Amino acid sequence: MKLLIALYFFILATIQLGLLLGIYHYYHSKNLVKPSPYWLSSLIVSILGLAIFGGGIFFITDIARPDFNFTIANTFFYSAALLQLFFCRSLNQPISKQFKLFSLISVLVFAVVFELMRQYGNFEVRTVVMCVVAITFYTLQLSQLQLKRKQSPSSQILYLQYATMAEVGFALGRLSMVISLPYVMRNLDQIPQLLILFTIGQLVMNTLAYIAIGGYWAEKVALANAKSQMETYEIKALLEERESLIANLLRVNKTAATGALAASIAHELNQPLGASNLNLQFLKKKLDNASLDPQEQHQVLDALMADNLRASNIIKSLRSIFSDGKMIAEQVDIKELIDSVLVITKPEILLKNIQVVLALHSKSLINIDRTEIVQLLLNLINNAVQALSQSHAVPKTISIESHDVVGGVEFCIADNGQGIDQDAQSHLFKLLACSEKKAGMGLGLWLCQHIVIRHGGQIRYQAAEGGGAQFIVFLPLKQL
Repeated sequence: MKLLIALYFFILATIQLGLLLGIYHYYHSKNLVKPSPYWLSSLIVSILGLAIFGGGIFFITDIARPDFNFTIANTFFYSAALLQLFFCRSLNQPISKQFKLFSLISVLVFAVVFELMRQYGNFEVRTVVMCVVAITFYTLQLSQLQLKRKQSPSSQILYLQYATMAEVGFALGRLSMVISLPYVMRNLDQIPQLLILFTIGQLVMNTLAYIAIGGYWAEKVALANAKSQMETYEIKALLEERESLIANLLRVNKTAATGALAASIAHELNQPLGASNLNLQFLKKKLDNASLDPQEQHQVLDALMADNLRASNIIKSLRSIFSDGKMIAEQVDIKELIDSVLVITKPEILLKNIQVVLALHSKSLINIDRTEIVQLLLNLINNAVQALSQSHAVPKTISIESHDVVGGVEFCIADNGQGIDQDAQSHLFKLLACSEKKAGMGLGLWLCQHIVIRHGGQIRYQAAEGGGAQFIVFLPLKQL
């Protein structure tokens, strides 16, 4: 008899232990929904209670006066039922600290009371108390489950209700049988088999209740994973839409950039082509009047060839820059280069009544692509001329300085115009940056920066003393 009853308890403890081990991995994984700590704690305490109770049966001689381990086992059963009630209550509302404290005190009180009953009571009294406690907890549990089902229907909660109702039924059966017994039991053989059946049935239903709770958690995990997967699909769709928008914006930006470059290149070529047109008109007029002498003819032809060469060099330079082609570097004196650029810009400078102040103190030769640096200087000087054409400063002045620095040459081109607004300074060197000037800036400061970077140098802007704009360029002696 002892062996059979102990075996029942060990089997149920093993089943519950298997359930606990089955969810251990998932508890420590990164699931979106963690199992309730009340449920897990209740399951662990129930396993301990079953194991201790089953082990104690082997050594029991008088069921009216069992050993102290039965107090421990029944305290675990009380705690397991209380924690299971915690789980059901937590489905509807958080467990307050006051309720937890009261429950902890009730566990201590139960342990003391049961120990007194173990020493001074009998089997029937203890069984009645345990049945009343079980019926009370299971009834409260059923009310919480019913409330949860009204708010959120769940098949697993329904199964848990059925298992709990069965527990109440078996507990009532035990209670009625113990009360109706005409004698006091002293050993296991005196316990009616139907009472043992009701006891084991109650424990089996309790195990099924734990399984139903596990099913409810698995149901929650499945719903959370499905929701997460749906959100993942939605995020993926949003990312794809974003990529499509970015691609469209890039195409639009490319179109705008192409238009800006086309307009800028047209402006760069406008000067030499405009000069060629004027010379051709002059040549045609002289030929029509038959008043062209050989000296004038040579001058006009030389000018046309120079403008032609200049236009060709601009195209070659731009082609090389935008294709990132290899630079054709040579040793150049920056002073000589600045002088040659001033010859090109001299007519427009004189036309705008601008004074040029030179302070060219550099003596080092730098290794550069002559055509590209000429383009750089032309852009910076033309920008200064355009700024001064809108200025009321008297006199209108462009200052050009150069001097040797560590590792290279630094030159500065400044004007005494209106300068550049603070807001515009942050995007001066961007390709599509807007200019304060009404006239074009060629390929603009973006091209200037591109050329300087190709040479391993640096370009920066700062306000000139007394107002105006000032661009400072550093070019190394040798490119890396």
